[in-house]
Amino acid sequence: MGDSALNDRTLDGRAVDDLDAADSGRVRLSVADYFTLGNALCGFMAVCRLAAAQLEQFTHGGVVPLNRRDLAAAVVFLLVAAVCDLFDGKVARRYGGSRMGAELDNLADAISFGFAPAFFVITWGVFAGDRDAGLSVIAAVAVLLAVVVRLARFATQPPGQTYFTGLPAPLGAMTVVAIVLLSPPPVAGVPAIIFVAWLMVSRLEYPKPSGNLAAAVLVWIFASVGCLSAWALDLPFGDVLLFSGAGLVLLLVVMVPLYTLLARRGGPEADEL
Repeated sequence: MGDSALNDRTLDGRAVDDLDAADSGRVRLSVADYFTLGNALCGFMAVCRLAAAQLEQFTHGGVVPLNRRDLAAAVVFLLVAAVCDLFDGKVARRYGGSRMGAELDNLADAISFGFAPAFFVITWGVFAGDRDAGLSVIAAVAVLLAVVVRLARFATQPPGQTYFTGLPAPLGAMTVVAIVLLSPPPVAGVPAIIFVAWLMVSRLEYPKPSGNLAAAVLVWIFASVGCLSAWALDLPFGDVLLFSGAGLVLLLVVMVPLYTLLARRGGPEADEL
C-alpha cells in the first residue's frame, strides 16, 4: 500500500512514532484501510457462496451440478476484492494511510487471493471423484502457499519499483478461478494450477497497473462481471462468453512476461550487455 512514507512524516513537530506510542491502545483506520477491509470481506463472501453451492449439492445427494449463480457470485466477489486491492494503495498515497496498512493489506490478500481461490480448487476437485479430490488438494495447497510466500516476499522488496516480481496475487487468483471455470480434466487442470502457483513465486516481471493499464484492468473486470452474469443466467452465448474470457486470462498471464522479456532484450540495455 505504500505506507513506508509515513515513517518520515511529522505532525506539529512530533514524530508519527511518538503519536503512535501515545495512542497505542487505539485502532485508527485510514480511508485506504476500509478498502482493504472490503477486500477481505469480499474474499470471505466468495468462500461463503462456494460453501452454499456445495451444501445445496449435498442436500440433493450430489446428483445436481453446482449452482451457477453461486459460482458466478463467488467470482464477482473476488473481482470486487481485486478492485478494492487496486485502489487501497492509490487512496493511501493520495490521502495518507495508517501504520498498519501494509500488514492489513497482506492479510486481506491472503484471504481473497490465497484461501478463496484454493477453496475454488477444492470445490472443483471434490465433485470430480475421490481419486481426483486428492489431486485437487495438492493444487489448492500449492496456490495457498504460493500466495503466502509471494506476499511475504513483496513485503520485503524496496518501494518504487515499476513492476511486480512474479505474477501478482489478484491476477494469479483469477487465473486459477478461470482454470476451474473451464472445468478441464484433473490430469490437465492440476498441472495448470500448479504452474500458476509457480508463476506467482517466479522472478518473471509483470507491469504494475497504473494510468491506462489500470483503466484497462477496470474495463476487464467489468467485462468479466458481464460475462459471468450471462453465464449464471444461462443466457444465449453465456458459455461462449465465459470460456472466451477465461481463455483470454490464461493467454494474458503467459504473454505479458514474454512481451516484457522481449522488450527488454530489444531495448538499449541489451546492446550494453
